[in-house]
Parts: sequence; C-alpha cells; structure tokens
Amino acid sequence: MGPLIDLLPLSYTESVVVVGAAVLGVAAGVLGALAVLPRRSLVGDALAHSALPGVAIAFLVTGARDPASLLVGAAIAGLIGAFMMVGIERTSRIRPDAAIGVVLSSFFSLGIVLLTYIGTTGNAQQAGLETYLFGQAAGLLERDVNVMAVIAALSIACVVLALRVIKTTLFDRSFAASVGVPVRVVELATTALLVAAIVIGLRAVGAILMVAMLIVPTVTARQLTHRLGPLLALAGVIGASVGATGALLSSRAEIPTGPVIVLVGTAVAVAAVLLAPGRGVVWRWAHRRRERRSALSSGVLIDLETALHAGPPPTVDELVLASARPRGDVRRGLRALDRAGLIERDDDRLRLSESGAAAAHAALDERRLWSAWLEHGWRLDLGDAREPDPRDLRRTLGDELTDRLLGFDAEAAPS
Repeated sequence: MGPLIDLLPLSYTESVVVVGAAVLGVAAGVLGALAVLPRRSLVGDALAHSALPGVAIAFLVTGARDPASLLVGAAIAGLIGAFMMVGIERTSRIRPDAAIGVVLSSFFSLGIVLLTYIGTTGNAQQAGLETYLFGQAAGLLERDVNVMAVIAALSIACVVLALRVIKTTLFDRSFAASVGVPVRVVELATTALLVAAIVIGLRAVGAILMVAMLIVPTVTARQLTHRLGPLLALAGVIGASVGATGALLSSRAEIPTGPVIVLVGTAVAVAAVLLAPGRGVVWRWAHRRRERRSALSSGVLIDLETALHAGPPPTVDELVLASARPRGDVRRGLRALDRAGLIERDDDRLRLSESGAAAAHAALDERRLWSAWLEHGWRLDLGDAREPDPRDLRRTLGDELTDRLLGFDAEAAPS
C-alpha cells in the first residue's frame, strides 16, 4: 500500500490512517452484508466481542504486544465463538438470538477479566492492549495496513468466487440444501469471513464499535439497490468512503478515530434511509402526497364533469354540495386543475377546458375499468400473480385482457 500512501496529499501518519480506514471500510462493507442480509447482524457484534479474550490470551502466551500474534489470537477466539454459537443453536432448544447473547456476554466478560489481570502483572508490554477494546487508528503502521489489505483482498476474493452459492444460501436456504449445496459449510465459511473482517478492524475501531462498521455500509447500500452484486460493490465503496472521511475528520479535530468513523457512517445511513430514491422515508412520503393530490384532483374533475352534465355550470359552493367533499378539499383540487389548465372560470361559474374535458373522460374510463376489474376480474385467466395498478389497468393487463374485461362489464350492464 506504499504507493497509495505516498500519493495522498497528507502527512505520512494521516495517509496511513486514512488508507487503513478505507481498507477496513471496504472489507467491512462487503463482508458485513453476509450478516446483515440474512438478518443476523448481531452475529458480527458477538464475534467482535469474542475476539477480545483471544487478544488477551495471545499476549499471555507470547508475553509481547506483537500485532501479528495478537490478531491471530483474535481470529482463533472469534472462530471458537462462531462455532459455539452454531453449536448452541443446532444442538439445543436455545433460540439463535439467545445463543448470540450467551457467546457475546461470556466472551466479552472473559476478555475484560483477562485484560484486568494483565494490568496487574506489571509487564511493561501490556501498554496499548486496551486499544483492541476501543480502537486506536492513529497507532496503525504501514505494515499493519499491508496485512489488512492482504486479508481484505483474500476475503473479498472468496466472496466473489463463491457468490452464486452464497447468494442461494443467504436468500433460500431450503432450496440451496435441496440442490446439494452444503449449507452448513457455507454458513461456517461466511462466519469465518466475518471473523476476518473483525480482525482487520480491531486495531482501528475496536471490538465495541466494529459491529457498526459491519452494518452501516450494507444498510446504506440496501436503500440504493436490490441486487446482491451491485449491493456488495456499493457497500464496499460506501465503507471505504466512510472510513477515509471519518479518519481524516478525526485527525484534523484530534479526536478518537473509531467513534468518528462510526458517527460518519451513521449519518450516511440515516441520510440514505430518509432520502434514497424509491425507498427513502422522505421520498415515499412525497410520493404518497403527490398520489393523494392527484387522486383529489381527479375526483374533483369527475365531480365537475358530472355536475356539468346534470345542469348549468356550477359555482364553487354548488360543486361542494354536489360532490359531498369538504370545502377545503374541493378548493385545493380546483387550484390544481386551474394550474393544469383543465378548467375555465366564467365569473363565478366553473367550466371544463377542452383538455379538461378529455382528462375527465379519461378519468371516468379509468374508474369504469377499475370497477369492472373489481366485479369481473376473477373471470380472467391471468396465468400469473400480477398485481393490477388501479391508475393504469390497461398497461398492467394488456390490451387483450382489458378488452375482455370490458366485454364482461358490457354483458352485465342492464339493457
């Protein structure tokens, strides 16, 4: 990663931290999806906490704070925690969430006890072990980033090579088993990949905050796409962007890197949940609001058409009485029709413009077609499970089925 670090217009220390955080973001984004999509997000939290006693035991065995040996200990402890969760879930009546809670609390408690014991030994090498609990990205060295990059590249390569098998297992476990996919092996392999992501992130964000790095990129990407391949790529990009941005902000503000990265990621995820096109809360609210306004305008248009056929052009008050709608709704609908050029005013009387008359006839045809669907739709042999759109039934059903539906309606009409 040396050439990339040298390319950044930052100090050497800042460049190392930013690149390391970006590598962590890519790995956590891609691999975190393996826990988030099957709704097992807390597995990542349990594995992150399970790694803590592995760090402590590795230190007790080696007697030195060597990053490589500590990460190996973290990986072994994480794998043991993963096997314990699977074993408890498979061989007992304990539910998966309870199994996760048991492993998380017991391993984390063991890690805290071991760290406390190490603190009483007087070994000068113990200084800095607490960074595996809360993270300390500022302590990353270039060799650490290189190791993180290698682990991340190998893990992501495994996901790419086994993407089809992973996709089948994630979304349809029963089907995967029926076609001969070794489901349990795949689940254990994906859990091991999660452990790899956690090992990458322990130095930067720590065991406590690592779960956020696993969840946030996938949650954000899920708001923007519904296909697994693009989701994984987008989650990696989002994770890298969040990691690099958080690392840079924390360096400039001289505050802890891990919490800042998580806060940046949380802000990005909240923005995606609120504003994502097609899925965001604000977008859906605005869409429903437009639909309500359109339905109100269409209803007032039909009411005006009906009143014009029944007698002279009505006033606003007469239209309110004829439509039986609240006065405020009628006025809002008329304002929308006026802006669209669908109505004309003759003093206080209301008329339809030429385009308004055409729009009223189209709205009446849509209403008639929907009524025919509700009454006679069961007589159509659709051959599939399509869901008709009341705003455009002809497009949903096609011309042939729509004409048949209108034929049924004509047959049932009184002569």
